[in-house]
Amino acid sequence: MSMLARGVAGLGVTALCVAGVAVANGHGIEQRESADGIEMVDQRLRETLEARGMTLVTVIDHKANAANVDRELPPTRTYVFGNPDVGTPMMQCQGSMALDLPQKMVVREADGSTLIEWNHPEYLAERHGLADCELPLDKVADALTAIATDAAGQ
Repeated sequence: MSMLARGVAGLGVTALCVAGVAVANGHGIEQRESADGIEMVDQRLRETLEARGMTLVTVIDHKANAANVDRELPPTRTYVFGNPDVGTPMMQCQGSMALDLPQKMVVREADGSTLIEWNHPEYLAERHGLADCELPLDKVADALTAIATDAAGQ
């Protein structure tokens, strides 16, 4: 078993092997890489969210915020989005889920590529103690992976 797999297993998180999705670390963060720049990924992410009926709540431009205080960051944006029909049952199960909902994806440039990162729902379920709730976590995981795949242009 790899160190990463042991780390994920040690957290009690179910590790899913989905082609093309890498776990960025043992903290439930998943990642998709795109050869396209952040503007193209941004456009595809927005289009994908709209096509899937997701509400884009806001986009936080961390690079612009850093520049406002005379600091530098590579292009980095956090997209806050969701579907209350999916998120509400999670919050009904455990109110602390509101800390992590709506869903978020980070799109950032690093080392000549654009990364798309998000929290795996099983990690969030572990974090917030949702084991006793019947929630469609596999469907949420599949949807987030598909959104990231579309945004990456793959």
